[in-house]
Amino acid sequence: MGTHVIVGAGSVGTATALELVQRGHHVKIITRSGSGPTCPGVERLAGDASDPEALARLAGGADAIYNCANPPYHRWPELWPPMAASMLSVASDTGAVLVTMDNLYGYGPVDHPMVETDPLASSGTKGMVRAEMWSDALAAHRAGRVRATEARASDFYGPGVVDTSHFGRNVDHLLASKKIRVLGDPDAPHSWTYVPDAGRALAILGTDERCWGKPWHVPTAPPHSQRELASRFCELAGLPAPRVAAVPAPVFALAGLFSPQMREMRETIYQFERSFVVDSSAFTREFGLEATPTDEALRTIAAHARGSHGTGVRVAS
Repeated sequence: MGTHVIVGAGSVGTATALELVQRGHHVKIITRSGSGPTCPGVERLAGDASDPEALARLAGGADAIYNCANPPYHRWPELWPPMAASMLSVASDTGAVLVTMDNLYGYGPVDHPMVETDPLASSGTKGMVRAEMWSDALAAHRAGRVRATEARASDFYGPGVVDTSHFGRNVDHLLASKKIRVLGDPDAPHSWTYVPDAGRALAILGTDERCWGKPWHVPTAPPHSQRELASRFCELAGLPAPRVAAVPAPVFALAGLFSPQMREMRETIYQFERSFVVDSSAFTREFGLEATPTDEALRTIAAHARGSHGTGVRVAS
């Protein structure tokens, strides 16, 4: 079994680490603070991934490097290029496979379920930043300098996933039977990627040569609107039907004046104002990994939240 280096200890980095350990690999997680899951087989290291010399020292002997970093939303144009260049350089120098966790921003607004062969045609700053990262990695791969691949996922949800999940931020309000506010159209179809599925997909991408040289969509269950997802969650958790409403446009605009994160979301609000659906069938056909059914995922999220808060919420079987 090999040594796998993960940059970033957020929900996806942690899920990937746990999956790799379960498969018998040794994992190093690199963050600025040295944080990460505490479990056998995971070594937590402090370092700056944007410094190629520092990263090379920490990533010595790696079979694969996983880019699961998540810099502040409003600083992507500043922070992503040096970080991505550093990981690409180290992977090239060491022979490690480079696996990048990406999103769907690069496609921009589309009117059909997104597939991996769609052009990266985004005109938004964040979408272009991510598209350029893949373009650089793919060029290096085609030139024979590195073995690279990329996972693309829709909005995350999962047990304990709050800060990086539009749905997760509302779980506590749903458990308390409080009204929730959502972005865009509450009834627009939307794809949601379950974080443990992302971890399983990344573990495959880093260890199976069939993956390399192309992007892959993480297995993702059929779409549900924000209202449908909240309603099903409450039904499974034995709660009253939720009260769901859209954040009024003036409130959204006002929030952007005070919150850099909300201000940056103006670029990607289209994802919630219209149908935003991903087709992940290619990954399932090639590797046999199915998306976790939505009901199973929601039961797990509800049970985790119940355990975290010590509530008596009943979760339907």
